[in-house]
Amino acid sequence: MDYTNLKERMEKTINVYAEKLSEVRAGRANPAILNKVRIDYYGTPTPINQVAGISVPEARLIVIQPWDISILKEIEKAILASDIGINPNNDGKVIRLAFPELTEERRKELVKDIKKMAEEAKVAVRAVRRDGIEEAKAKQKDGDLTEDELKQAENEIQKLTDKSIEEIDKILENKEKEIMSV
Repeated sequence: MDYTNLKERMEKTINVYAEKLSEVRAGRANPAILNKVRIDYYGTPTPINQVAGISVPEARLIVIQPWDISILKEIEKAILASDIGINPNNDGKVIRLAFPELTEERRKELVKDIKKMAEEAKVAVRAVRRDGIEEAKAKQKDGDLTEDELKQAENEIQKLTDKSIEEIDKILENKEKEIMSV
């Protein structure tokens, strides 16, 4: 039995989880929180990083310098409309996003949120496992797999699942450390 499809689906789940985590504000300035913010640039929704330079000069500051000064107001509006929870500071040339220090309560809330995201990712991985086992059972029913081959396939699928869940836990642990140690 071929496990590449299952492996790819599990890896994709892990990548989506890691991407979601990169957008979580951990008290440090991370340009990834701007990934989903789009501005109306000549009638086209455009990501900010395609119309401006984004830099992190300090641990809790992001500076956005548009290549075309005329879109400064558009960028400011888009950031205000997004739900990143930071007010942009526009000085006419650049926009600064200052990240406030996280309170202990807010850190614990963030950790709770990322644990929930991790659990959702694990559920998705287990759904892939279930699909793989059902596929193997169907093949056995059709006579393509023997009973022993079915058991072996189930064991292989379980190994892939365990490995994926372990990876999710590792990513969660690193993010948790990052949030709690800021």
